[in-house]
Amino acid sequence: MIPQRVTLVTLGALDLAALRAFYTRLGWEDTPTSSDDYCVFTTAGVLLSLFPYRELVKDANLEDSVPVPAADAKPSFRGITLAVNVEEPEEVDAAIDKARQAGAVILKEPEEAFWGGRSAYFADPEYNVWEVCWNPSAIFDETGAMISF
Repeated sequence: MIPQRVTLVTLGALDLAALRAFYTRLGWEDTPTSSDDYCVFTTAGVLLSLFPYRELVKDANLEDSVPVPAADAKPSFRGITLAVNVEEPEEVDAAIDKARQAGAVILKEPEEAFWGGRSAYFADPEYNVWEVCWNPSAIFDETGAMISF
């Protein structure tokens, strides 16, 4: 059996320094394990790492099946979203304001969701898409990790 948990999410960065700077502008702090070639941010329950895209392709043995974008390629949606769930509906708006100030592309302004929550979306400089969401039935543990909804 594979344990049912997500412990680390790694984003392949085309420009590691620029992407790291963006997350730092969000107010996120990297860990002591970070270096010029790799960056790790501690979040509630999951570590977020940034690793050079080309190196990630090599590490996953995908060199023959995944094209590596050119350095000047226009960022595009990668088919996955990440989410930051917050404890109060007004925190969605505050988070989107902070993302905007950090240089994010706001994809969807905060709005009431049909299921009773509040939601918005932004993209980082390499078009990794994030949802900021308040779910009225979400349950968080003492570290801020969402454990149920």
